[in-house]
Amino acid sequence: MQQEIQKHFYNIGVSYVKADAKTRGKYSLSKEHQKALLVMAKEKNFEGVFVLSTCNRTEISGFAAHPYQLIQLLCHFSEGTIEEFATISNVYKNQEAINHLFRIGTGLESQILGDYEIVGQLRQSFKMAKAQQTTNAYLERLLNCVMQASKKVKNETKLSSGTTSVSYAAVQYIMKNLPNYNAKNILVFGLGKMGKHTCKNLAEYTQNKSICLINRTEEKATAFVKDHVSIRKATLENLEQEIEHTDVLIVSTAASKPTILKKHISANKQLLILDLSMPENVAKEVADLKGITLVNVDALSKITDETLAVRLQEVPTAEAIIALHKKEFNDWLNHRRFTPAIAALKKSLETIKKDEINFQKKKIRNFDEAQAEILTARFIQKITTQFVKHLKEDDTSVAQSLQVIQKVFQP
Repeated sequence: MQQEIQKHFYNIGVSYVKADAKTRGKYSLSKEHQKALLVMAKEKNFEGVFVLSTCNRTEISGFAAHPYQLIQLLCHFSEGTIEEFATISNVYKNQEAINHLFRIGTGLESQILGDYEIVGQLRQSFKMAKAQQTTNAYLERLLNCVMQASKKVKNETKLSSGTTSVSYAAVQYIMKNLPNYNAKNILVFGLGKMGKHTCKNLAEYTQNKSICLINRTEEKATAFVKDHVSIRKATLENLEQEIEHTDVLIVSTAASKPTILKKHISANKQLLILDLSMPENVAKEVADLKGITLVNVDALSKITDETLAVRLQEVPTAEAIIALHKKEFNDWLNHRRFTPAIAALKKSLETIKKDEINFQKKKIRNFDEAQAEILTARFIQKITTQFVKHLKEDDTSVAQSLQVIQKVFQP
């Protein structure tokens, strides 16, 4: 009989913890590449796979015989290499992978501690995987428990107090580093999630009335400015002209290659550029121009010690909430994994018990069947409890254990 290839739940990826913005950019996956990766995963019969790609991390969670299979998928659809991945990656297995997803979903692993933008990104990633039919009951239940924990952490702790996103940090940077910022011309290029949040934060936290928006898809920009009357719209054709008249350029185009080049900026132009994109959308040589200050995602993600101190105090409470929801998931998981094996073992033991009691009734005069039932029931309970402990080991194969039961106990 061919031995079952045991699969484990893995999370593999790169994040801001070990990789800088440039390196993360190599492993970043566009929506099209995420979809293509899921399609290939389905074709190769991967079980339960979804992809998360943000400015701070790119990760694949799913079942595989070896994490290398998931790493190959990531490198196939990104510009990163397997060799470099090995030096800057995280690979989590089973309970570590589960715990990692809980920490991501509650903001504990965000570059800005407590940043909850990741929750919406997690939802969208799982939605895409569902559409490509690469999810399963395990992932469905796990993500549901993660979202419940996330909601509770947000509502019952101060983990999200103060700065909540890179887009907010961008506005804070402008306010702290640009004198008379309310009178400066600000140009936002790109209307993805980051661009939208930046525009909203500019409107909420400043009194600046000189904000211009350019988006590659003009219809989206038109729709957005209808709801935000303080923001002016310009066309992509006028990008260089608008840059010439602006003091601050915020780039959030989320393109796979730089969208702001040296040619877009005139000589000796005084300009603050905040690049919120991943991979970086401002060409390297732009920083060499005289008068240009270029700030990327990593620089914007540094928040004040005071805000961080408040959030750090909330971490133990958040971890306690995670522990409760993780236990709920593991209880469900154990029940799902062990029920068939335990049921098969109990059935075999009950058959042996019944046969033995019937045999002893014929052999022993005045045989106490009730006492025998109590005694054997306790034996069966103790044996199944020990068997559950065996099944809970990470390296235990439930399928192989079932085969052992059938071989040992069935005639």
